[in-house]
Amino acid sequence: MLQVESEVHRDIQQRLRLAMLAIRQFPGLELNSLVVIDKGHLRHLTIVVVLQQIEAELTRAISTYLRDRLQVHLAVQIEQPKQTSFGELAIPAAFQLARQLKQAPRNIAQQMVNELGAIPGVAALEVAGNGYINVRFDRAHYGHGLLTGNETARDHAGAGKIIVEHTNINPNKAAHIGHLRNAILGDTFVRMLRFGGHQVEVQNYIDNTGVQVADVVASFLLLYPNDDIEALSQQPGFDYLCWDRYAEISAYYATHPDSKEKRREVLHGIEHQEPAIFRTAMLVADAIVRCHLTTMHRLGIHYDVLPRESEIIALQFWATAFEQLKERGAIHLETEGKNKGCWVMRGAAFSTDAENPDDKVIVRSNNTVTYVGKDIAYQMWKFGLLGKDFFYRLGLKGDWPTLYVSTADPALAEPVTFGRGTRVYNVIDSRQSYLQDVVVAGLRALNYNDQADRSIHFSYEMVALSPRTCVEMGIELSEEDKRKPYVEVSGRKGLGVKADDLIDKLIENAQREVDSRHPEESTFQRRRVATQIATGALRYFMLKYTRTSVIAFDFQEALSFEGETGPYVQYSTVRARNILRKLEERGEQIPDFATELTPESIGRQLADEDLWQLLVNASKVDFAVARAIDSGEPANVAKYAFQLAQAFNTFYHGYQVLSEQNREKRVFLLWMTQYFRTQLDRTLNVLGIEVPSYM
Repeated sequence: MLQVESEVHRDIQQRLRLAMLAIRQFPGLELNSLVVIDKGHLRHLTIVVVLQQIEAELTRAISTYLRDRLQVHLAVQIEQPKQTSFGELAIPAAFQLARQLKQAPRNIAQQMVNELGAIPGVAALEVAGNGYINVRFDRAHYGHGLLTGNETARDHAGAGKIIVEHTNINPNKAAHIGHLRNAILGDTFVRMLRFGGHQVEVQNYIDNTGVQVADVVASFLLLYPNDDIEALSQQPGFDYLCWDRYAEISAYYATHPDSKEKRREVLHGIEHQEPAIFRTAMLVADAIVRCHLTTMHRLGIHYDVLPRESEIIALQFWATAFEQLKERGAIHLETEGKNKGCWVMRGAAFSTDAENPDDKVIVRSNNTVTYVGKDIAYQMWKFGLLGKDFFYRLGLKGDWPTLYVSTADPALAEPVTFGRGTRVYNVIDSRQSYLQDVVVAGLRALNYNDQADRSIHFSYEMVALSPRTCVEMGIELSEEDKRKPYVEVSGRKGLGVKADDLIDKLIENAQREVDSRHPEESTFQRRRVATQIATGALRYFMLKYTRTSVIAFDFQEALSFEGETGPYVQYSTVRARNILRKLEERGEQIPDFATELTPESIGRQLADEDLWQLLVNASKVDFAVARAIDSGEPANVAKYAFQLAQAFNTFYHGYQVLSEQNREKRVFLLWMTQYFRTQLDRTLNVLGIEVPSYM
């Protein structure tokens, strides 16, 4: 009986964990969403928006027509017209069929328009230009569909789990501005995927056995042997202390070359888990990881699991991968030349230089594995190809949600599993492209071609600073640097900018603006609003540029309430909320829109072309996110958020909602206001940006 109770208790615990994971997997769940816990797996059913539903009806109708009437099978493409006057959608099928049917595209298009028949949600099909088919929606149908919602579900349960690995800061010092771009891009891509109904697992790989950690440990042993490292690690700012110690030991190595022997001793002790050194290294690394988690939590960035390199070594992940690589001839032992005694992968497998491909050392001649070798093992584990798994414990507790950490101790294990993804995104800067190519080549060499195809390097360019931001951060610049459009961050030049310093400075600047505008509010509330504006500004600035763009971060530009900025989008959302708040302050209730607004009344209001275009723009959140997922470009969502804010401000200035006298129009305008607010909220949630109570 006790055993049965224990099993039931464990089952309840697991279901509770899954329920909590559901909230984290799919943030911002609304009434039009459903999470199902089915046999230990999460399934997210998301209501399809009207735009996508009409697209599906069009695709189905055209595919059926082409198959039955013309005996043609075609992947139907649907495009966005270049001008709103052309309609809501455009179909280029006639151009695709012209050669096959040996007819002019316009004739094919006209035949299709004449014979397709009625399509739900479509008011008219029109032939345009040399053969485009422009689609005009039934406005009453479209507007009423947005009001009442649809019951068609999109289920991604069968698509498997997507793993996104991001942040991955060496646990040897404080996070810097470059790390913020990685984390914000990764977190936003995760939010995009979850918004789209995908199951996503967020990993933050911790390289706690590398040379950077060894250097910090060596700095304590060589330069500060009397320090109580355990006591220091519990103090705030330990990551800042280690930032300085890391710089000090680097300088010390330069003037005392023999001291590098200490680094080698420490690194050997960590890799072989010699008790004293290993414990010190884990103490330092864990304390700094906790600092990193705290920094990222300030920006709303969280993780599901922290796989650690110490367990990859302890659980012999690499040893297992090494045997597979040798057995399948993916690597070979060099017997001569510069790589004598090393296990290497042939450069022809991954090099972009076909004439002079460089081989890549996977295992050094002293039998230590390079980190790209460990990355191959880690990538294999992500796909469930290694035949091994970590154990997982609850750890590194803080204000963030429940977080699991890998462990080699089965006694600490919780009943959870991670990894076994069907697609893997590694968010790593573009300078690591070569090494990512080696990892993929390793999978291919092992004949894991499907997994290699589904290993995506989510790359991005560096973050620099504008000269005036350097001045504001107290960084001295040469006359030459002052004339540059941006200044590259460089620790060697003393231009390292810690992430927390940047966030603090943004909050300080935002605080001045909030204090001047709202002196009547409490100190606590003003601080909260300033923080929301500052973090929103930072996230938006990091996201509005495409991943291939170098960013020159600028305080004034990021915090501006005008232009393409986070505060501008936040301000628009606050405006929408204020209209509805003022209605309630007048003692009026928000109308029952579903009762008062019939398809006929909505159709009458949407005869106003400006209102129609504004509504169509506001309805494209799901469409915009889906396209951004397909392109792997979070900047597209940021761009849409700005366009949506612009559309609302056009609506705000063009229509006097609260003073409108016509009841039907007033109710419709109030619904439009609420709809804009909801869509702005949803879009900002995908971007990880909170909406302040006032601006």
